Amino acid sequence: MTDALDLAGEAVAAAGADEVEALVHVERSGLARFAASDVHQPTLIENATVQLRVVRDGRVGWASTNRVSGDGLRAVAARAAEAADTAPRDPQFPGLAPPEPLPEIDGYDEETAALGPEELARTARLAIDAAADYDVYGFFTSGTTQLAVASSTGLEAEQRLTDATTLVIAAGEGASGYAEATASAARDVDAAAVAREAAAKAARTRGAQSLEPAPYRAVLEPYAVAELLDYFGYEAFNGLALLEGRSFLAGRLGERVFDDKVTIADDPLDLRALPKAFDFEGTPKRPVPLVEAGVARGCVWDRATAARAGEGQETTGHAPPFAYRSYGPLPVSLALEGGDAESTEELAERVGEGIYVTRLHYLSVVHPREGIVTGMTRDGTFRIRDGKVAEPLVNLRFTVAVPQMLADVPGLTREPKLVNRSDFYGERYPYGALCPALATARFTITGTGSEPGI
Repeated sequence: MTDALDLAGEAVAAAGADEVEALVHVERSGLARFAASDVHQPTLIENATVQLRVVRDGRVGWASTNRVSGDGLRAVAARAAEAADTAPRDPQFPGLAPPEPLPEIDGYDEETAALGPEELARTARLAIDAAADYDVYGFFTSGTTQLAVASSTGLEAEQRLTDATTLVIAAGEGASGYAEATASAARDVDAAAVAREAAAKAARTRGAQSLEPAPYRAVLEPYAVAELLDYFGYEAFNGLALLEGRSFLAGRLGERVFDDKVTIADDPLDLRALPKAFDFEGTPKRPVPLVEAGVARGCVWDRATAARAGEGQETTGHAPPFAYRSYGPLPVSLALEGGDAESTEELAERVGEGIYVTRLHYLSVVHPREGIVTGMTRDGTFRIRDGKVAEPLVNLRFTVAVPQMLADVPGLTREPKLVNRSDFYGERYPYGALCPALATARFTITGTGSEPGI
């Protein structure tokens, strides 16, 4: 693979500007997709992207390229300089990041980095064979990502990351079940076990019944919790959204906002997840308490929003790539602390009467200030009766205010699960959410959808 830090240094030299920063993203990855129990659409990627930011007299311009020859770097430098010359001055630009010591973390696994197309196809076949009673749909993917930032301030930051994910939907006539697993090392992702989990769920979904729209008590598996927390968190825990009053936390910091069982952090250094040493500005990442025992404590910041906030606010190392800077700092290492329940079965006992949700789909944020999210359940929705997971239900439409959902939490399972949050469509940047299963006293169903299955 191309050495990302060497390439970043070459890009800075090619710019020849007084103030310049290079962000290099190098990827080597493979994805073996399967549908109807056949492996197809194998994808192999080797790519290097350079994003160059030039600052001239308070004007900031940037450009990107994957032409990494000398001519390509000089061309992207010229485009970035032209963009800076034509940009308006930005009085809030905090300057390029200075060099700082980086946390020593390891998110790289040699065996995973060495996986080739044969190993990917073989792992996909393991998933297919483990769910032989169903058609299976999904993928196995693994990859290596190098990130490097170098700038005229003397900053040099580099990290290598590996990740692997298996996702399986086992489906048949009137039946479907979902499961996934992700980790920094491929040996920690058991594709056959993922497929067996999906198939076992599918076996229970035949004969699905409808459900009247109403608020219900509910148990949500980690897949569903991670999806909701992600959509809610992009605005709620974002420093720019806080400054602009769009965040749920605006005006609520220091107040009790959730059940006291709920503690949420953004922890990019957690080795159980997909750890990161620095953000896309080269600034060291650090853990950020967001909610502690139900009390709102803070949000994540990058250099621009921290400078805008003033009053001594510092970046927490959450700057996104250049193309997404207008969104503000993003919490991409969310972690919900576990509770005292041993299993989802115990959570169902605490719920008594309600519904059980495996995963969510087609989510959208209706009202970020109030944390209202809408979408559908999918691939494993069930009725809970007398504290037991009972008959299957059709896919259900829901609209929930996440703060209201988290205001009364009968319990959470002890061990959080790492749930993949990367879609693998753009440049690979592995991230996920650590979430336990959760019981809530209020999950509002607004309608019904299709039956499970194909």
